[in-house]
Amino acid sequence: MTHKDLELWKLSIDLVIKIYDLAKHLPDDEKYGITAQIKRCAISIPSNIAEGAGRNSSKEFIRFLDIANGSLSELETQLIIIQRLGFYQSMHIIDNDLTIIRKMIYKLKKSLSR
Repeated sequence: MTHKDLELWKLSIDLVIKIYDLAKHLPDDEKYGITAQIKRCAISIPSNIAEGAGRNSSKEFIRFLDIANGSLSELETQLIIIQRLGFYQSMHIIDNDLTIIRKMIYKLKKSLSR
């Protein structure tokens, strides 16, 4: 089994695609600002899940899941800023994804801790 078999990883990849789609709607003058930042954060989530899974150590995997969770929180904060600036208002679909991914990270960490 690899990271590609994890539903968590698959959902986080789907989130990256949604973030890239959202980024298309942001102002051009944000290209090197918040647009680049949300892409980096989103990409960091499945990347850290994959790296942690590849470490073959539960302790290391948990550490990388913590990093992925941190990136998820950072992304959530940036999306709130985008919404409050009035750049994009249809966040409810992405908000749901963030919640699901956060819960899955928590459950996987709990499972690995045993």
